[in-house]
Amino acid sequence: MRRIAIINQKGGVGKTTTSVNLASALARRGHRVLVLDLDPQAHASTHLGIEPDGKSPSIYDVLTDNRPLADVLREAEPNLWIAASDINLAAAEVELAGVVGREMLLRDQLQPMDGQYDYVLMDCGPSLGVLTLNALTAAYEVFIPLQPHFLALHGLGKLLETTALVSKRINPHLTVTGIVLCLCESNTKLSQEVLRDLGEYLDKSRAQCVPWNKARVFASRIRRNIKLAECPSFGKSIFAYAPTCNGAEDYEALAGEVLADSPEVVSARVRIETMADARVAMEAPQI
Repeated sequence: MRRIAIINQKGGVGKTTTSVNLASALARRGHRVLVLDLDPQAHASTHLGIEPDGKSPSIYDVLTDNRPLADVLREAEPNLWIAASDINLAAAEVELAGVVGREMLLRDQLQPMDGQYDYVLMDCGPSLGVLTLNALTAAYEVFIPLQPHFLALHGLGKLLETTALVSKRINPHLTVTGIVLCLCESNTKLSQEVLRDLGEYLDKSRAQCVPWNKARVFASRIRRNIKLAECPSFGKSIFAYAPTCNGAEDYEALAGEVLADSPEVVSARVRIETMADARVAMEAPQI
């Protein structure tokens, strides 16, 4: 089961659009996909036709009341389930402040469901608070949606530093798999310059022991497309709303790239690292 956190502390860069439409593209190919809406704005829930009324069981109950994750899941499309969010989740930051191990709540909830889904995509809000920290602790991979503007690059370093801290202190299996360029304008000079700078930055990290030393910029570019902006208001993915538009074509291509990274390889790597951690623990002197 590939667990992927889709994060960027900057708003409006395409996190929710990518989470929902990539999930739908993978589900259309026959994979069982789970979306976790970890944003109090509940945009992913709304995007998939679920009204965040604050009355139905949601991811808030999972994190604050230890409700089993399976109890709050809803099937949004064939092969696609979502743990919805609502405005109550905004209070979770405060309510969990005094909880021991609060950054591991989501990871512990996902453990019993391991193997039931092929992909878990976590849509995170525009912050690096406890909800995003839960996603990073539960995930094996990170996808970073990025708008090809220079200002968007400024926050990337801080985001990567956060993944490094989580990898070092909490989740040694965490890696930054790739960067998704969203809201792209065709062949603009600015986009090309940003892409060049981003490539140079990633190349410099190849020999470093950091979670992003194998990250790549996905070849699929998500072009600016009005249909992608319209479909959330209809509660549909781009494939249900406008399956022949450029947006659907772009996310279909992105899904192909994600599938090319074999889930078996990712799972095997995690199993090997976990076994190695266990051996180290067994060999450590007992106090």
